[in-house]
Amino acid sequence: MEISQEIRWIADGPNKDVPTYNGYKMDGITFSTKARDDTRNVQCSGVCVQADTMVVQGKDQIVEHASPTFYGVIIGIWELDYNNFRIPIFRCNWIDMNRGTKVDDLGYTLVNLNKLGFFNDPFVLAKHVKQVCYIDDPLDKLWSVVLKLPEKNYYEDNDEENEGSVEVELENECFVPNFPDVDLDEED
Repeated sequence: MEISQEIRWIADGPNKDVPTYNGYKMDGITFSTKARDDTRNVQCSGVCVQADTMVVQGKDQIVEHASPTFYGVIIGIWELDYNNFRIPIFRCNWIDMNRGTKVDDLGYTLVNLNKLGFFNDPFVLAKHVKQVCYIDDPLDKLWSVVLKLPEKNYYEDNDEENEGSVEVELENECFVPNFPDVDLDEED
């Protein structure tokens, strides 16, 4: 049986010198650490991971399948170097699922960013996360509303007008104000 070169590199382990970053761009999405977000006007450190779990309960051995979503904030970005390839991982502060998340009457998910859990499992592969934003709940400052960002839809046309453009559709339009149209050619 032949072992692939990639498996050999993984078996040898990553380089001992691990580069760290404050920001990382992956698949057109910029992720940042919380420390970097605190100095900027944008938020790029919120993430969520949806897991598929199987729980066996009680003496009857009843198997339940679930897909919980875990919410967190990136506190470190590392890149494991296996010489021929690199694997980005995020170190996160994860919200405790029992004490730090709830769903309000309107169906929005709320998190308490001070109720942390999962201290023994802070790392996640960067390719497994989705970016989210946390907006302060106006009714209770201890809680934040989770806004899931839409997937980016890149233009398939290769015309020059749309080159590099991103088409975004918003799920929660109630959070988007109606801005007036502005003509950038006007001198005023």
